[in-house]
Amino acid sequence: MKFLKSIATIGLLLVCVISAQSQSITLEGTIKDSIGNPLEFANIIAKIKTTSEVETYAITNQNGKYRIDLPKQETYTLVASFLGFDPSEKSITVLETSQDSQLDFTLYPLADQLDDVTIVYEMPVTVKGDTIVYNADSFTNGNERKLGDVMKKLPGVEINDDGEIQVEGKTVQKVMVEGKDFFDGDSKLATKNIPADAVEKVEVLRNYNEVNQMRGLGNDQDNIAINIKLKDGKKNFWFGELTAGGGYSDEDEKERYLVQPKLFYYSPKYSINLITDFNNIGEVPFTFRDYFKFTGGFRNFNRNGGTNFEVSQTDLGFAVAKNNRASALESKFLAGNFSYAVNKSLDISGFGILSDNKTSIINNSIRQYIASGSVETTNSTNDQRSQLAMLKLSGSYKPNTSLQVDYDALIKTSKQTEDNSTLSIFDTNTNNILEGKETKPYSINQNVNAYYTLDEKNIFAAQVQHLYQDEDPFYNAITELLPFDGILPIDEDQSLFDINQNKTIKSHKLDAKIDHYYVLNNLSNLNFTLGSTYSNQSFNSSIFQILDNGSQNFLNETDPINSEGDTMPLVNDVQYHFADSFLGLHYKVKSGSFVFTPGLTLHNYILQTDQLNQTSKTTNWTVLPDLNVIYNIKKSENIRFNYSISNEYTDVNNYAEALVFNNYNRLYGGNRNLENSLSHTYNLNYFNFNLFNFTNINAGLSYTKRIDGVKNNTNIVAINQVSTPVNIDSNFPDETFTALGRFSKTVKKIKYNLSANVSLSKSFNNINNEIRESESFTQNYRGSIQTNFNEAPNFELGYRLNVNNYNNGGLEQTFYTQQPFARFDVNFLKDFTFDAEWDFYDYTDKNDTVENRYSFVNANLYYQKGDSPWEFKLQASNLLNTEFINNDSFNEQFNTTTQYFVLPRILMFVVKYNL
Repeated sequence: MKFLKSIATIGLLLVCVISAQSQSITLEGTIKDSIGNPLEFANIIAKIKTTSEVETYAITNQNGKYRIDLPKQETYTLVASFLGFDPSEKSITVLETSQDSQLDFTLYPLADQLDDVTIVYEMPVTVKGDTIVYNADSFTNGNERKLGDVMKKLPGVEINDDGEIQVEGKTVQKVMVEGKDFFDGDSKLATKNIPADAVEKVEVLRNYNEVNQMRGLGNDQDNIAINIKLKDGKKNFWFGELTAGGGYSDEDEKERYLVQPKLFYYSPKYSINLITDFNNIGEVPFTFRDYFKFTGGFRNFNRNGGTNFEVSQTDLGFAVAKNNRASALESKFLAGNFSYAVNKSLDISGFGILSDNKTSIINNSIRQYIASGSVETTNSTNDQRSQLAMLKLSGSYKPNTSLQVDYDALIKTSKQTEDNSTLSIFDTNTNNILEGKETKPYSINQNVNAYYTLDEKNIFAAQVQHLYQDEDPFYNAITELLPFDGILPIDEDQSLFDINQNKTIKSHKLDAKIDHYYVLNNLSNLNFTLGSTYSNQSFNSSIFQILDNGSQNFLNETDPINSEGDTMPLVNDVQYHFADSFLGLHYKVKSGSFVFTPGLTLHNYILQTDQLNQTSKTTNWTVLPDLNVIYNIKKSENIRFNYSISNEYTDVNNYAEALVFNNYNRLYGGNRNLENSLSHTYNLNYFNFNLFNFTNINAGLSYTKRIDGVKNNTNIVAINQVSTPVNIDSNFPDETFTALGRFSKTVKKIKYNLSANVSLSKSFNNINNEIRESESFTQNYRGSIQTNFNEAPNFELGYRLNVNNYNNGGLEQTFYTQQPFARFDVNFLKDFTFDAEWDFYDYTDKNDTVENRYSFVNANLYYQKGDSPWEFKLQASNLLNTEFINNDSFNEQFNTTTQYFVLPRILMFVVKYNL
């Protein structure tokens, strides 16, 4: 009950602060133009007359109505304004005895447009079509450090747990500063690095399309971009911050350091951004996951065409620290971004990223195998190093309004190494295992897009994209126990069993298509698509054993793996070809408040594999429909429905039939006879962003049915697994149901947030020649209350509940994580700021076999005298010196509960100089 008492204490403090602010009246009214028409999205600002400080503001709804709350015992100046109109001012005195009242405004058109610029600057929120412009100073109190702190306080905007910006529930795809790309393809780098005090305005660009002539032709409703407008003092000048710090961790008696210079320059002609970060305190600016998901702005080719085929990236199953928490983390990060306007027609831009992370992960796991009933406990120590490099160059040529040509090239290369020591105990067996993994992949992705407007009726778009990828993962396992007895022809007369695997995968993928948009009228258009996807991959692998005398024993043959005498080869030399030629037609029409976009795409698929002196080839014709419907209830509220059928094809990794190691106790062999799976996807979404009462609601339901899915046919003996992919019978489809909802509302200076995400997944697998059903039911709930007062201390108080229920072939487990949390910041003695955050975890399971409670407390004390550029900080992380955290996971073969050890308490002294 200790955490409940903590919640009650913080809650009492929060109630006291809220109560102190609650003595107010409600003022309502309308804002209309001179002929009596209501003005939607007009602003009204209430300023304290004696100080001219902004007390509050409001935005009118579609009826021109506003509503604001005014604290008592003050006199206010009310300013009503709207783009293109002269502002109107009125005064009101709110006494202790004052009651709710009404005050209307009439605005007249501006005679001088220069005044319009000044008005826009003062408006907290301005709506221009699909663009929402936030004046940052209207929402901040001065304690914000980074862009992410600013974004959290804007109505309708959130920062998720990964640091990405979300608007109305949709993840932002592009961040720009002064109209120039900021590390295209990732909003996390912006939220974590752009200084908050440089931000003047935030422009949210909904229904975004960076090609002018393509706007409105397709369905861009899920495309969101952010443009940051800088304050005048930050333009044409270098700005940023130089941060350095040192500290100590008494638990492991290790010195700690932090160096983070960040520099930015923006002018109309060019921009430069430099971000560096060197530390060993667990702050990871660019993770292994970030690298693999970072696209550099490249989007899925023909995403509405009905084919899902991706060239996978082999990561060898490298361990990844949960929430970037590990027993040791050392990061080195350097990134640069530039843009340059060569002339009025040509812009070039690009970025480079270098990252070097050293991670030590220590964990204890309990794994329950479904088919065999075996329970394996492991104690692992994992040392990993990830050296990552990425370079992107882009050019955009726009000689006139009718033509635009874009070129992008993204080069990615990396080197990942991992040394893992594991003690495995299962049944009565004990096995000491040393594993080594290394891979040095690189890829080049090039993209050329051209857009041409022939006339007002005919618009053409062409896209060509080529990917070249080369991977060479190496795997080594040294075990005390004989691995895969009876399957691998291993020399058993050895003190230890040293098994090694070489593997290379080379991939070429070429995508090309041409779109013709024929505009029928202002309400409808036709879209004809002709295109093709072609992929050629080679896959080579071999397994060898290093004997005690240092010689190599190549495993070229294998013994039968079952009683029927089936055998599987051990050397891969595979060529895999995939081709998809398609012709599509989509019709978009607007009818009243509805927008309908039905479509059909005809596909011709050709698959061919060459391996083991045999060629296998299949050809398939199919027609795939899709439908998108949008119901615009009003400008800020809509319902969307989407249905699609898609063919899913896998790459060469699932077709190469010779066995390869996935882990010390997992072998995997492909299947040349695999066919595609077919997925039916239904999505229904609701969005409502109401600036009148600052309420943001979005909800969604989705259902996916996957037929003939590619699944693993797995034979499990004790903890050893041999798997091969097969198409599961269509009578056993995979099904996934998902429901999510978010609600946020700002009342006065308090923001309320509620969210829920529930997912039910049912799947079937063939394990030991038996079809088994697996079910996963996950529930995630979150609620919080956050204040944003200018002077008083500010709080965020919240609660998370995660429930994970796994039913694997009759073995059912349920895990609960209750997580109350609190954030606090306060200014005191004029120049000091203190902030702290507390996260409590209560991790249990339904069977009362696991119970763990732990907390994380981080705190910072800042000192900055007046407007001095120098800032000093005392920083403490993991103040309670928590030793470990818990996690649970699920797949069709086993359930796993893991305990991760984390960084100890770290105390730092940090100095920052603001440029």
